[in-house]
Amino acid sequence: MENKILIVDDDENILSSLKRQFHNKYSIVTAVSGKQGLEEFEKQKPFAVVISDYRMPEMNGAEFLAKVREKYPNTVRFMLTGQADMEGIIDVINQGQVFRFLTKPCPPDLMIKNIEDGIAQYRLITAEKILIEKTLSGSIKVLTDILALVSPQAFSRASRVRRIVQEFIDKMNIKNPWQLEIAAMLSQIGCVTLPDFLISKVYNNKDLLPNEYTMFQNHPKIGSEMIANIPRLKQVAKIIEYQEKLYNGRGVPRDDLAGQDIPLGARILKLALDFDTLIQSGLKRDSIMDAIRQRVTLGWYDEQLVEILERPVVKRKKYVSGEVSLSKLNETMILADDLLNTKGTLLLGSKGQEVTKSFIYRLINIEKNEGIRQPVKVVYPLDE
Repeated sequence: MENKILIVDDDENILSSLKRQFHNKYSIVTAVSGKQGLEEFEKQKPFAVVISDYRMPEMNGAEFLAKVREKYPNTVRFMLTGQADMEGIIDVINQGQVFRFLTKPCPPDLMIKNIEDGIAQYRLITAEKILIEKTLSGSIKVLTDILALVSPQAFSRASRVRRIVQEFIDKMNIKNPWQLEIAAMLSQIGCVTLPDFLISKVYNNKDLLPNEYTMFQNHPKIGSEMIANIPRLKQVAKIIEYQEKLYNGRGVPRDDLAGQDIPLGARILKLALDFDTLIQSGLKRDSIMDAIRQRVTLGWYDEQLVEILERPVVKRKKYVSGEVSLSKLNETMILADDLLNTKGTLLLGSKGQEVTKSFIYRLINIEKNEGIRQPVKVVYPLDE
């Protein structure tokens, strides 16, 4: 709610007075201490505006607003105090970054004017955040759609790896998990520069010639440079750049980073990528984990992440298999087999690929020109 206000003051008479004055205009919540104020944030967030007294026992207004700023940066912060001492003002500015500083007693019309300015600032902050998030998600959607059309095998692998990465996100308390998920989705974007035959050899775990191996090793760097051009994706770009780096420091990029200095997201992504490769080779999970553990002794992976991978998934979305006509494909489905034309030639869709709108449009056009073997084998989430 844009008119939801939290007022914090250890003087309950002042709180009652302010609530009486403004309850018809705003949704007012009060607290008698900084501790209670933080509890109200947990119960009733978000607040558009928070107004705090400066002098309070246990936690003063500067300390309280600093905590609000850390946990709820979108909330616009005000300081209201009768103790207009310079040291207090400096504390508030340095720790809480307040929007306005008001002194007691504050006339109602002045209070309303400032609250309205605070609400306007809150609208501006949240609107900008939504715009950035939508722009970012839209950019990522365009990139993944392009990857699906230009390099279906790479997109299929990215789709599978993202689902493995999601297991780590579900099992771990990862800071900014969206960065890791996006990195998984875009981990293969650099493969658009590779020829199809080379991608096929890599994903099917075939031996590469020296020049082919060199070409493939360049794709994380290329992908990282592409992603780095998108605002707010600097850390995602770094995860992608280090996705083939071994825990012992070997691999690309060839630098001094090793062990815990390698970004956590890159360590997870490396393990997920290799796990997927072993799955595609036809091994069962027990055999895969045996191979992974053997590689741990060689310094390939973070052993703690391998232990996390071995943990059972607490809650997994249930999928069922089926066969559908081309006209019934939708974005909830995943291909359960390679797509072939009527002559048996592999088309742009391969096993494990998530279905997207642009993918469906492309299939419709292919169907008109050369035909597609139907029904299409898919898996899709079971309605619960």
